[in-house]
Amino acid sequence: MFAYLVKRVFQAIAVMFVISLIGFAIQDNLGDPLRELVGQSVSEEVRQELRDELGLNDSFLTQYLRFAGNALQGDLGTSYFFKEPALDVILKKLPATMELVLGATIIIIGLSIPVGVYTAIYPNTILSRIVMGVSIIGISIPVFLTAILMIFVFSVEYGWFPSYGRGEIVHVFGPWETNFATVDGWMHILLPSVALASIMLPLFVRLIRAEMMEVLQSEYVKYAKAKGIRPWRIYFVHALKNTLLPVITVGGVQIGTMVAYTILTETVFQWPGMGFMFLEAVNRVDTPLIVAYLIVVGFIFVVTNTIVDLIYGLVNPTVNLARMGA
Repeated sequence: MFAYLVKRVFQAIAVMFVISLIGFAIQDNLGDPLRELVGQSVSEEVRQELRDELGLNDSFLTQYLRFAGNALQGDLGTSYFFKEPALDVILKKLPATMELVLGATIIIIGLSIPVGVYTAIYPNTILSRIVMGVSIIGISIPVFLTAILMIFVFSVEYGWFPSYGRGEIVHVFGPWETNFATVDGWMHILLPSVALASIMLPLFVRLIRAEMMEVLQSEYVKYAKAKGIRPWRIYFVHALKNTLLPVITVGGVQIGTMVAYTILTETVFQWPGMGFMFLEAVNRVDTPLIVAYLIVVGFIFVVTNTIVDLIYGLVNPTVNLARMGA
């Protein structure tokens, strides 16, 4: 375990280095940040003075080394628009995004497991065929289209749910504010969570179904049936446990991916999270905030994958974590 963690730390450092390098490499192609800071009426001399003051005229290597040195001290730069440390801006938006991902994850887990198990046990029923057909459609529809359709039906036509914002939230601690403490908060987070879950839910249903059908053909399941063990115990205790092993691995990676997918969901629902903030930063050419966002999301991916590998090693004792980290 310790050897694995040490290897993952070095891998994380390498990944974060590559992400920061890519972020810096593309920032010059996003536009001129001075355009948003001072507008068009400022003279070229003043612009050059501001560029010198901000260090924008320095070479790429000089700018990157300066950023890397500050990043090691927890300073990811200062947002041009908010006039605050970029990391502080992101931390203020992080709770909204993480709660959206949490809501989508609960929906995915709560639906994919029973639906996937059912379609594996009864693959030829009409309901199973309908579920598999709908899952193909779900995989094909982009999340922004799903979000727009949900707003049109449930917000515009029927008025059941609000179409934008977080609604009434409750302060928990520090920058963390939660939707889950009020009814209005639940009403606001439901549609975005369902829209975000629609990306991964069909994938997980099909994955659990495929793994479950394979497990049900194994010898130990046939032996358990021969012994007269109750079917529900065979399905939900013995078979499901082995079915979830590969699902855990895929699930951890996909949950990390959902953090990136929140960009579209948050934009459609005007959800004040990191994804919506990132698009606004791109429009404003707020390069320190853009690079800081990429690094934070990359860090979330690295942490999520490490936790998933650790859980997989605990669930499946035959896995050698030290070899996985090699």
